[in-house]
Amino acid sequence: MGTPDKSRTARLLQGAALAAIALAVAGCQSEQAAAPPAARLVRTITVETPREARDISFTGHIEAQDQAALSFRIGGRLAERNVSVGTNVREGEVVARLDPENELNELRSARAALTAAEGLLRKAENQFERQTHLLERNVTTRADFEAAEQGRTAAQAQVNAAQARVRSAEDIVGFTTLKADAPGVVTRIGAEPGEVVAPARMIVQLARREGRDAVFEVPADIVRALPPDARVHVTLAGDPAVTANGRVREVAPQADPVTRTFRVRVGLSEPPQAFRLGTAVSGAIRGAEISATAIPATALTRQGQDASVWVVDPAKLTVSLRKLEVIRADPATALIGKGLALGDIVVTAGVSLLKEGQQVRLAGTESR
Repeated sequence: MGTPDKSRTARLLQGAALAAIALAVAGCQSEQAAAPPAARLVRTITVETPREARDISFTGHIEAQDQAALSFRIGGRLAERNVSVGTNVREGEVVARLDPENELNELRSARAALTAAEGLLRKAENQFERQTHLLERNVTTRADFEAAEQGRTAAQAQVNAAQARVRSAEDIVGFTTLKADAPGVVTRIGAEPGEVVAPARMIVQLARREGRDAVFEVPADIVRALPPDARVHVTLAGDPAVTANGRVREVAPQADPVTRTFRVRVGLSEPPQAFRLGTAVSGAIRGAEISATAIPATALTRQGQDASVWVVDPAKLTVSLRKLEVIRADPATALIGKGLALGDIVVTAGVSLLKEGQQVRLAGTESR
């Protein structure tokens, strides 16, 4: 009798022990689930007032903002050229002519062919009208009437073709006259009277009057420092009192193979009269206008075309992603135009492992 009671008691004790163990394990798991993730250790810098960059200066010359090379659509012998370098021309003014004799002969031939085709058409129409009256009186056959109708249609087609040839010949005669498509100043001459010129050969280069550019040959290191749409102060060489302002309009995508410099065009706003084509000028970009906040390039994180950095909230020690305007970046340093303020704490290492609102620990705050 004692042995079964002892066995039952042992089983009860064993079950109670297992239940206690299960409760303890569940409690540990819930505590682990409730525990917040550990704060990630990051390196940071504190944004300070941007340091003013040095002034950048270079020399160049004045060019027309828009230049056109005027040429003939057809080839031929240049009979006359009415302009020379420096000539001011009006829109629609004739600047050159080819000898038009061959083209006029083609036009005369086309007009003669049109006259002959119109005569055949009148004859075919008369024949068709005659056959129509005869058919109404049952004097002619249906076949003769249809032949007259077909002859009239063919004659009309010949007239249409002859008219098209006349219009084409008239256009070609017009192509022997070269006119200015806009007012401007002649800057180059490409052929002299008496020369036989090919189609599309430049006869006159015209600098249109709509605007003026200051053109500079700039070294690569300065080009890299130029912000987009940089403001440039341009002065006349030899007379610093004559000035104009402009903005970078175009930067050549490829360096000159000889000088290894890049051509930069600066569009001028209201240039003075002294800024004539070819005039030597000096350009300068003030250091204060290209000042930017410099941060380590490792702080940048990119999502498509957008560049951002992780900024630390000093009160909560959490991070948030902030978009920036990057002026330029190299493997070491990134210049930031907009997006950062004085005193911002920026993460510089470990940016790829962070998430929005994540808790962080600062390994050290450096000033830059």
